[in-house]
Amino acid sequence: MKASESKVVRKFEMNGIKTDVITLHRPAPEDGVAVNDLIDDCPPLDINSHYCNLLQCTHFSTTSIKAVLDDELVGFISGYITPDKPNTLFVWQVAVSAQVRGRGVGKLMLTELLNRATRQQVCYLETTVTPDNRASWALFTGIAKSMHTSLSKQTLFERDKHFAGQHDDEVLLRIGPFSR
Repeated sequence: MKASESKVVRKFEMNGIKTDVITLHRPAPEDGVAVNDLIDDCPPLDINSHYCNLLQCTHFSTTSIKAVLDDELVGFISGYITPDKPNTLFVWQVAVSAQVRGRGVGKLMLTELLNRATRQQVCYLETTVTPDNRASWALFTGIAKSMHTSLSKQTLFERDKHFAGQHDDEVLLRIGPFSR
C-alpha cells in the first residue's frame, strides 16, 4: 500500500446508521506532529521526540500504519523489522485515540500491518509490554488467539537492572509463526 492509498476498514454504527469510516494508510513525513500529539494523549505510552516520530513516518513507513477518521489521526502503530531477525516485525508502540478506544481500531491496524508484513518474509511479531498495561496485553493475546498461533513471554528489560528503578519491567511477547 503506497502512502497515498487507503483501505476502508470499519464503518461504525450509531443508532443503526453507519456513520464513521476509518481508513488505514502508511504514514508520511507530514504525519510526524500528529503522531507525536496522539502518543502524548495516550498514557502510559513513552513520549518520543518529534524527530523520532518523523523517522517512524519515513524510514519505517512500510512497517508502520495509521488510522484516520474524518481527516483526523486516531491510531498509529510504529514498527520495524528486527535487524538480526529479518522474519520478525517488532511493534514499538500502539496508540489509539480516546474517541475510538474499545472499538477494535488497534486490532484492525495490527491485523492489516501483519497482513502486509506476512506477504514479505515476516513470520513472527514481537513487542514489549509493561505488566500493568491491560489494553496491550488484551490486544496482543487476542491477536495470537485470532490468528491461531502461539504467544511466548519473557522479561526483556528489568526495572532495576535496565531502568534504574525509573520504569516498569518490559516483557517481550513473541507471537507466531504466522502462515503467509
